[in-house]
Amino acid sequence: AYNCLIHFYKRKPKSSLELKSVRSVSAMGSRRRVSCGQELAHVPELQNIITSSSAESGFDFITIPIVNPRYEREFHPDKLASKRQGPVTRSDLLLASSDWSSLVVGRISPTIDVDSKVPHIRANSEARLAEELRYASHLGMPAVMVQLHGLNHTNLARIVSNHIAKGASFQVWVQVPVTPPDTAKYEEEGQEDEVEDSTDTWDWWNRFRLVSNSNSKINLCLGIVENVPTENQILRWVGEPIKTVSVPTSMFLTNKKGYPVLSRHHQGLIRRFIHLDIQVIVRGPPRSHHMKFYQQYLDHLYQQVPVGDPLQQFARGYEDYLQCPLQPLMDNLESQTYEVFEKDPVKYSEYQAAIQAALTDLVPEEDREERVLVLMVVGAGRGPLVRAALNASEKSGRKIRVFAVEKNPNAVITLQQQQIELWGDQVTVISSDMREWDPPVEDYADILVSELLGSFGDNELSPECLDGAQKFLKPGGISIPYSYTSFIGPLQSSKLYNEVRSCKDETKHPLANFETPYVVHFQNRFELAPPQSLFTFTHPNRANVIDNTRYEELSFNIIADSVLHGFGGYFECLLYKKIMISILPATHSPGMFSWFPILFPLKEPVQLKKDDKVKLHFWRNVTKKHVWYEWALSEPLAVPIHNPNGRSYEIGL
Repeated sequence: AYNCLIHFYKRKPKSSLELKSVRSVSAMGSRRRVSCGQELAHVPELQNIITSSSAESGFDFITIPIVNPRYEREFHPDKLASKRQGPVTRSDLLLASSDWSSLVVGRISPTIDVDSKVPHIRANSEARLAEELRYASHLGMPAVMVQLHGLNHTNLARIVSNHIAKGASFQVWVQVPVTPPDTAKYEEEGQEDEVEDSTDTWDWWNRFRLVSNSNSKINLCLGIVENVPTENQILRWVGEPIKTVSVPTSMFLTNKKGYPVLSRHHQGLIRRFIHLDIQVIVRGPPRSHHMKFYQQYLDHLYQQVPVGDPLQQFARGYEDYLQCPLQPLMDNLESQTYEVFEKDPVKYSEYQAAIQAALTDLVPEEDREERVLVLMVVGAGRGPLVRAALNASEKSGRKIRVFAVEKNPNAVITLQQQQIELWGDQVTVISSDMREWDPPVEDYADILVSELLGSFGDNELSPECLDGAQKFLKPGGISIPYSYTSFIGPLQSSKLYNEVRSCKDETKHPLANFETPYVVHFQNRFELAPPQSLFTFTHPNRANVIDNTRYEELSFNIIADSVLHGFGGYFECLLYKKIMISILPATHSPGMFSWFPILFPLKEPVQLKKDDKVKLHFWRNVTKKHVWYEWALSEPLAVPIHNPNGRSYEIGL
């Protein structure tokens, strides 16, 4: 039933312009060169400019005005300019169509003001904008840039989004300064108190984005200015769909060797966005330097960014890619899935440490030669935990007998082969569902080991499986893991919201895409408040009546003006005593990549202000055949229950 069981199988296609930003420069790692563009104010010789920008200066593309800004255009028949003869702009014959579509980004004329309160200026601007958008479509440009100067761009957002809705192939890059312009220094002395504070530029973008219905083809071009934003402002921008960062040559300093460099603050700012695979645009005059030195410096800045730990390297190319969670009880995993999980450099070393510590605690030094413990690996897969147990036995000097219990008949073949070739009589392979197997009392386990956790801890039904398997755990026996807790926190991510919105399935409920949790390696997102603990499960569960249904109400205090698009889910797991594995950002096990977080989306984005309280209600429901989650908000506004009765998503028992 699930076509995207695991994320390693598919990558999303990228546009021709985006492909330039992911070129690898080293077979050893994943360092990439910068994809850099040059903004040009005027282009008298387009072919020569492209040659000089690309071949001589190393730029990958240029941005140019679609129409010369000095070319006066009028559309009212009473205006003389409306009768002007000749072409409005350059011919498409100057370049091959492949060059127009990969090397040239168009810019809308800055004098266009479709939100003017003067009717004839607004009407003329609307006609000019439509003309330029049509010509950009005709040329096949990959992107068109528009610039925001304040909050009042509602008509611009309407026209642009309507043009995209008609089938325009290009993206729209909305130019917004990263912080408000500092107008105080231009005021006369003594007038500062009379000047109102500048509007937060994020509000400019947010209003434009909302009016255009968060269209996935409308993205950000973030302009670097003199002032560096605060940490929360940077994190909020990271949660937006940034395609490019625009750096003026005036921001560069000259180092001791005479080359252009950025200040440490601006270097740090650009580095915060590099992991989003941004492209960088250099704008402004050369300022006594050859333009190639700007490109070379930005490329050097990219090369200084660390390749990353095993998790970052493993996840390269799969960031913000939605995947359906695994259902290993309903579906038998494939060999490739097992193979990738087994490459995790952290998980199995932590399991081995936990097993070794448990063996040492259970068997005193004086009994190590005579006493043989029974260790059961339930859900053994292809045997990585069996190998970890045998290694722990050898290192601790404690003897064990191992039962490897696995329901997947294909994985059982691999276990049986290893038992014959490597493990011998020390390991017994059991082909059975752990909940149904009934061993004799003498084979009951001293230690029960499992790796049944999902991205949300319990979402692959570890509680139900281990509750069924604990019947053959001896009194006083040890379960590894013995406890795990799910965590959840509010997120802003326009990119993920658009990904979810585009996942409609005609065979399911109309809201199924917003009522399904997705496994995602989060990148382009902003955490609106720290995640909080949700549900905790402990094993063995010795309750007289075992009930794995849960309900919790959590309250989050929002740290900045923002938009709530959903909730991110994580887990912490205690294997034995203080030995832990975690995907919670604050305690993440370094280098562990077996699990990505999980996303619980909201159907409608919720506008939030700093210090707003978000109240989340979350349920885990259980029947004899299925488990499912439901979630809703009651503050700051009431949001309907998502996934009622598991109508869109449920996990089969």
